[in-house]
Amino acid sequence: MTRVVAYIRQAWSSDVARQARSVAEYRVRKAPVDVARLVWFVIRGHWRWLVKVWTWATYADLRADARTARSAGDAEARRAAQELLRADARARWERMGTAFRRLATTMRLVAVFAALLWLVDSLVERADMWPWLLAVYGYLGVARAVLIGAVPYVLVSVPVVWLVAAAFEGRDRSPGAGWLIRPDRDDGESWVDERMISRALAHLGIAPLNRFFKGGGELIYTVPARKDGDGTFAQVRLPLGVTADMVAGQRGKLAANLGRSGLETWPTKGDEDGLLDLWVADKGALTGGAGRWPLIDDGRVDLFDGVPFGLSQRGSVINAPLIGASWLIGGRPGQGKSSALRTLMLGAALDPTAELWAFALGESPDFDPLAPRLSRYRMGMDDATAEAAIQALADLVDEMERRGKVLGDQPGRPPKVSRRLADDRSLGLHPLVCAFDECHELFQHPRHGKRAAELAIRLVKRARKYGIVPLFATQSPTTDSIPKEITRNITCAAAYSVADHIANDGLLGSGRYAAGIRATELRTHTDRGTCVAVGLSHATFELVRTFYVALEDGIDEVTPIILRALHLMGGVGRAVLGGVPEPEPLDHLADIAEAMHGERRVRTQVVLTRLAALNRRYEGWTFTDLHDALADHGITVRKSDGYKVIRLEDVTAGEGTSP
Repeated sequence: MTRVVAYIRQAWSSDVARQARSVAEYRVRKAPVDVARLVWFVIRGHWRWLVKVWTWATYADLRADARTARSAGDAEARRAAQELLRADARARWERMGTAFRRLATTMRLVAVFAALLWLVDSLVERADMWPWLLAVYGYLGVARAVLIGAVPYVLVSVPVVWLVAAAFEGRDRSPGAGWLIRPDRDDGESWVDERMISRALAHLGIAPLNRFFKGGGELIYTVPARKDGDGTFAQVRLPLGVTADMVAGQRGKLAANLGRSGLETWPTKGDEDGLLDLWVADKGALTGGAGRWPLIDDGRVDLFDGVPFGLSQRGSVINAPLIGASWLIGGRPGQGKSSALRTLMLGAALDPTAELWAFALGESPDFDPLAPRLSRYRMGMDDATAEAAIQALADLVDEMERRGKVLGDQPGRPPKVSRRLADDRSLGLHPLVCAFDECHELFQHPRHGKRAAELAIRLVKRARKYGIVPLFATQSPTTDSIPKEITRNITCAAAYSVADHIANDGLLGSGRYAAGIRATELRTHTDRGTCVAVGLSHATFELVRTFYVALEDGIDEVTPIILRALHLMGGVGRAVLGGVPEPEPLDHLADIAEAMHGERRVRTQVVLTRLAALNRRYEGWTFTDLHDALADHGITVRKSDGYKVIRLEDVTAGEGTSP
């Protein structure tokens, strides 16, 4: 008995019991108001029913359309409304006539059947009836008894149902009329409902919205406010003259009206310009990091299923798609873009079938621990690294063409690389992931930038079908540093904190800032490691707290993952060998000497043509490229007979002094 009493006391003092008592006490205090409100709802419900019946019987809505057209002087609209009125009247009477005819026919059949049953029952004893006829009378008796027994309950329930229906019809339709409940949340301040949203929207200072509310308008919530991960989501049908972009433009004011920070309030455009998708985070839910990477201690990856990248604003793990995707990651320095790129590469490394290339066009050791798993790796700010990156882009384009031919030769001509095809080593269709960190250095290179942009654009547009995954990261996402065609065709984009709308749209795509998808709201230090991403899911955008795999201050969580990746490759009999081996560096001076064919003087245009024929890696070279390559060896292009030429003796002397 003592134990039972202890259990009862423990249950009585539990949080659930305290909350239940609190709700019960609250409802008892509010009981008089609730009763008065219900009575008012019932009265108003009957009035609304009368209005609906009157509108239906008198065609009030159609007559209003005709009056409006007449007031506007629109004769065509007036005639259309009047024709619709006449047609609806004819159709209504025809339907009523049909219904009455069917009812009369049914009643006649029932009357004849009932008369026959009464006559037979009057003339024939039940004991003398056929068994099936006796069963019919038995069923009829049971039905009669059930009906008689149900009458008292019906007489009681019908008025109750009627009053409940009237109260429901007359309920307060203003947003957030949840007067029978209280927020069932641990953090009461995080509660957001339709009433709060409507009040916040009414004080944004948007003229058409102000007129709508002053006229007694009520917003339509196509998706009522509901719990969505670590926040609340609602979708609102905005009134005439108001677009979602107009609301997104007042994001700061909306956040203040809802008692949130800008980072916790995300108004964006829905499927239509007049649909507002609003997600409001619980207070403090977005602070802190994403935690440990799920694959940091164990596990492997199938790139066709994606790589764990971070936590969404709803608190769920985002699996970043790689196969069939291309990536652009950017933001201010030190916000986590290189770390995010490294996380994607680490995930790719744990797929033993994947081949990895990396080019860091800056003096950064972010990818050094990955080197044992990389088939190609260059790091630095010199021209040699830029040339290696250019060559990688060219080789990827060639590989893309080869894979296209291989796919075309397969039975059924599959449109893209699948897991089954990738596992067939003889086809060479394994995943190939290539990362370019600080890619703006490549696209803005004085000699190779134009060529790099052309190759990258071709790759981004077409590589997704062939298992080739280009990843680009930059801290300078401007129109000058990132070609527009890359931004337009990129599949997945992640923007960490950026300075302005130009950088925002340079990463996420044109019009994203106006639509309310803004990485400018991310704070430089507070929100480090958090990005606004598009293309990672079916949602318009994701606010992602990316996983961080530490590589700093003596902490190296990357190397053990790479060792595990190498072990996985050994387990399936694969080695870190590229399907497209990295070529040897070009010896520009030796190639120029060979292109001169022993002639004493050769025009620069001829040399460029011969270089392209000698090695296709010289395709796209310009006079500037040729001039810079010669200048590296102290050779000057001279003029002869009005043409710029290269002298063989200068090239020979340069070869003699080359290291």
